[in-house]
Amino acid sequence: MELTTPTKLEFYDQMLKLQSKAILVHYFKGDDGRKALILDNTIFHPQGGGQPSDTGFICVTDSNLRFCVQDVRSKDGVVFHYGVAEDSSMENELEQGKGKEVILQVDESRRRLNSRLHSAGHLLDVCMRNVGFGHLEPGKGYHFPDGPFVEYKGTVPLNELQNKQREIEIEVNALISKGGKVNATVLPYREAAELCGGSLPDYIHPGSNPRIIKLGDNPGCPCGGTHVSDVSEILSMKVYIINLLHLENDNLINDPHVSECQI
Repeated sequence: MELTTPTKLEFYDQMLKLQSKAILVHYFKGDDGRKALILDNTIFHPQGGGQPSDTGFICVTDSNLRFCVQDVRSKDGVVFHYGVAEDSSMENELEQGKGKEVILQVDESRRRLNSRLHSAGHLLDVCMRNVGFGHLEPGKGYHFPDGPFVEYKGTVPLNELQNKQREIEIEVNALISKGGKVNATVLPYREAAELCGGSLPDYIHPGSNPRIIKLGDNPGCPCGGTHVSDVSEILSMKVYIINLLHLENDNLINDPHVSECQI
């Protein structure tokens, strides 16, 4: 199946929107047996960037048909909403429903939790710089409820790790208490770089228009996920540091692995 028109991502600039309308483009059964809907636009966040996908429902306008969205993925700009029809006898309506209007409803509690965890990961980056760990390079971020963490690459004296753990936790909770508006903006490359402290990661290509998330007065960061509307909505964080060791040019290097836990 070839689809060349990217799905418009409504959550890009309306992260708090939980209900919207769209047009059904295609309904199909994939090679793995899962059934999926493709729409012209969506408010469902697909899994990616360390953030799990949204779940919820898609209903055909003026119909009793309701499609339960269990997983959302994106490939080549096209968003696939995987799930099942509540009433399998009505699947024929989806198969013949190209061009019909549908109503999208995102599960609010799951979206809010995912957004809190993702924003917490970004705030952790800010705190790492504030406590003197700015030389560490952020790596993998995992913003799932079953043990969220951010990995950092670099070297830290082992005797500093435990003291810094407490310092990071105090700093991050102070920033949460202070609060600050969270904004998402798609900007030209040069403007985006300025908002992010003067440079962008190598994976952001010059000439592109990246989406930048900014938490309060702190430098921005490229991101395609959903976030809280204010830093205070993260509520609180418990921080743990796990030291990961690896060999690099015959030298033992420690990479701090920082876990964040909402309470």
